[in-house]
Amino acid sequence: MLKPDSTIIKLSNLTIQRDKIKILESVNWQVNQGEHWVVIGGNGSGKTTLLNALIGYFAPSKGEIDLLGERYGQAHWPTLRKKIGLVSSSLRQMMADDEPALISVITGKYAMIDLWGKPKPFDCKEARNILRRIGCSYLADRLWSVLSQGERQRVLIGRSLMAKPSVLLLDEPCAGLDPAARENFLQFINDLGQEKNSPTFVFVTHHVEEITSIYTHALLLKGGQVLDSGPIKKMLTSAKISEVFGKNFSLTKIDNRYRLKLRS
Repeated sequence: MLKPDSTIIKLSNLTIQRDKIKILESVNWQVNQGEHWVVIGGNGSGKTTLLNALIGYFAPSKGEIDLLGERYGQAHWPTLRKKIGLVSSSLRQMMADDEPALISVITGKYAMIDLWGKPKPFDCKEARNILRRIGCSYLADRLWSVLSQGERQRVLIGRSLMAKPSVLLLDEPCAGLDPAARENFLQFINDLGQEKNSPTFVFVTHHVEEITSIYTHALLLKGGQVLDSGPIKKMLTSAKISEVFGKNFSLTKIDNRYRLKLRS
């Protein structure tokens, strides 16, 4: 059981290099229990690579990754991966078209794509409970191919919750959603984050308007390096966001949501 002040994620001088190109360089970052983080950066800033490193898909070229008290290279990462929930457009594209939503949720328990063998009765019961919790009971028997983009994102959240994760990684989860579906999904995530014993959220985006009230801290990335990190009120300023994206922006907050405007 994690203590209230436990460290969830700790990156120490993390560098990831591919073909002599440094995608991430000397990244230091710590996420503690009780915090929800947003990771902000433009295209090519290293956001997705950062998540892939946490999941164990990219090995560090230098530095250390500590996750839930375990160190990369010393722990069995495939086992640890089961404690990490992931929602991303890449995962969404990997799901089988003929798979019912109930089965998609169950696969999250085993951190696999496509369920091997017949689902166990207790897994089916738990998956139905999760679908009920996220307001998607009616989707249980619907095939992946006929789900809307918003429904697919919710099912992927349910899939992540099936493993009772300590960390939930959201990699630009609103990509491809229309405005109505996006707002519904963001409200859903916001409500989920306020539940007792909710996972630690790490939300990756380059759209500040997607940042809702549950997020406590922000990590700003630019060119594969940490520009700054800390409490969200100190990070989300016009000056810092302008530096992140290399343009002169005005950042305002209206009704607990951020708005970005390019200055002339």
